[in-house]
Amino acid sequence: MIKKFFTLVLLAITLVSAAQETTLLRINYKKGDAYSVKMDMTQNMGTLSSMSMTMLADIAVTDVKEDVYSSETRFTKMTMDMLTGGNLMSFDSDKSDDELDDTGKMMKAQMGPMLKMIVFTKGNSLGEILELKIEPDFPGATGMVNQSSSITYPKEAVKAGSTWNVTKEDKGMKMDFTYTVTSISKDNVLLAVSGKISGMAEGTILGSATIDRVSGLALKTTIDMTMSIAGQEMTSTIAVVMAKK
Repeated sequence: MIKKFFTLVLLAITLVSAAQETTLLRINYKKGDAYSVKMDMTQNMGTLSSMSMTMLADIAVTDVKEDVYSSETRFTKMTMDMLTGGNLMSFDSDKSDDELDDTGKMMKAQMGPMLKMIVFTKGNSLGEILELKIEPDFPGATGMVNQSSSITYPKEAVKAGSTWNVTKEDKGMKMDFTYTVTSISKDNVLLAVSGKISGMAEGTILGSATIDRVSGLALKTTIDMTMSIAGQEMTSTIAVVMAKK
């Protein structure tokens, strides 16, 4: 009976300790680190208008000084399927001109320059973007990079149940994110994402993220947005997967 009692006490202490575990979320890049990124984006505006895009990119960490890092991002592959007015248009950056139809060639002329650009980023260990430069610049690229950029972490340590807020603005649209720690394991921190969209669009945000505790890398992030723009309903999903090379 006494042995069983102490076993229950030990179990209770273990559970309490696990529940109170805290961790500092920080970006811990090292100079020379390289990462691969896969970003899937979909948008739907009714049954006759939709878009799906997949982009692959490589990120190279070029410099780290104290808590500030510099990196270069290069896009390596892009595919897109777009349905407009019942007409389907497709583009695959791996295909030659001979393999593309007329609409594919048109999309290649519009989207192909993204594969030549380099995104120079300077950020800090909290995930805040301090400087962002794109060469050669490409219309709309800054907004795309901002949407897929890393999560900004709080200064204080977090535990299960901790929440913090981050606001992003782009071209008249304001996105207020709320991040909630759902669990902390030996390797990862799991986050629930929610929020609101205001400004040029009105809507809601739901999603999740898996953070590597050691590197601070967002291994997998999924964001679902439902919004109304000028009376038109639209749903959008962005899923980003990152891995060290």
